[in-house]
Amino acid sequence: MQNKTSVGVVLFMLLAPAVASAADLNGASLSGWWGLPFAGLLLSIALCPLLVPQFWHRHFGKLAAAWSLAFLLPCAVFLGPSTAVAGAVHAFLAEFIPFIILITALFVVAGGICVRGNLHGTPRLNTAILAIGTVLASFMGTTGAAMLMIRPLIRANDNRKHAAHIVVFFIFLVANAGGSLTPLGDPPLFLGFLKGVDFFWTFRNIFPETAFLCVALLVIFYVLDSYYFHRREEVLPVDPTPDSGIWFEGKVNFILLGVVVALVLMSGFWKPGIEFDVMGTPVALQNLMRDIALVVVILVSLAVTPAAARAGNEFSWGPILEVGKLFAGIFITIIPVIAMLRAGEAGAFGAVVQAVTGASGQPIDSMYFWATGLLSSFLDNAPTYLVFFNTAGGDPQHLMTTFASTLAAISCGAVFMGANSYIGNAPNMMVKAIAEERGIRMPSFFGYMGWSCAILIPLFILMTFIFFRG
Repeated sequence: MQNKTSVGVVLFMLLAPAVASAADLNGASLSGWWGLPFAGLLLSIALCPLLVPQFWHRHFGKLAAAWSLAFLLPCAVFLGPSTAVAGAVHAFLAEFIPFIILITALFVVAGGICVRGNLHGTPRLNTAILAIGTVLASFMGTTGAAMLMIRPLIRANDNRKHAAHIVVFFIFLVANAGGSLTPLGDPPLFLGFLKGVDFFWTFRNIFPETAFLCVALLVIFYVLDSYYFHRREEVLPVDPTPDSGIWFEGKVNFILLGVVVALVLMSGFWKPGIEFDVMGTPVALQNLMRDIALVVVILVSLAVTPAAARAGNEFSWGPILEVGKLFAGIFITIIPVIAMLRAGEAGAFGAVVQAVTGASGQPIDSMYFWATGLLSSFLDNAPTYLVFFNTAGGDPQHLMTTFASTLAAISCGAVFMGANSYIGNAPNMMVKAIAEERGIRMPSFFGYMGWSCAILIPLFILMTFIFFRG
């Protein structure tokens, strides 16, 4: 119920006849102080689980709603009720609702496929599972691949003392880097596809970067996991789930996964030109049909999946509820931040825009890679991708040809660096929540960033000199 507060209470208090002509938020007129609710929410996500864990797990939804109101109520008072409501409606209808419906569909469908049996979690097997999940991520989405593969991986290593590093690399690879080759893989690329980027453009243009990063991470993981595996007393004397053959239960969900993929493709290729205006937010017919159909897929999966399959996965709504509540707050509090970024050099973050453009007016690919990436580490990587997509001109034909290297830098930064923090990409927190439910002691927010700074950042620096020197 808490995640509804930021919508229900605010709409009740602010909804008025003036909303019919809701105003856009002018980012050029905003000071940096409007970003405080977003910063407060990020700090809450970072510090509360570490300092007050019991309070956080009971009230994180209320905190997300409180930070949302910390933006919406002052916005209504100082900028007008119509602006506040228009911002909330746009954030939910155009961004949050399609986002949460898609990842819920992938979460429910993939969570209905139970991989029975168990294998022995050796470094070689773990590396193979990570590699398979990385490939799957570009075809069934990072959320779908993560939900399908994380439980078998955890089960294969439930006789190990150290498993947190396995989940960390799983987030690096399956929940992020692996989704970089098609628009189905990660939301930023899907948004680019909807803007007019060809479906196979990413595969043709950022395959070398993806291959370099993924192979490097798999090699580093194999070395690190071998170190842990061969330590004395690393393997417990009794395996909670003894090794046995592998088979699938709930196989009907493979068909439903195909339906999800088809619906996403449909919304990109089918353009009937019909839109509905909801308080200033256009809702395209194809997107509305996609979201309704995805809800039907969720209901069908819940109805036809054998109860034993979900029980075998220890399926629960906890991870998706946590993502839903926190990202509802993120999508609300990020409104002024995105507006200020979209204002370009006239906004409070004009220095960011200046940093990615050379003296001649030409884009600096290395700066686009890092600016998109660093913001994607803490902002949601989908709207961040759009900001820099528009900063680079916003013309998909121009970006796919003349400035193809710049679009590649933006795409890689958004997808790859979403792995830098737990909040960089939605599957990150879902994987963390599932691992903790299974008894794995995951790193704190800053602890995880310690891993990413030690492993990912040096690789990104190396990639800058190899791929993004412009």
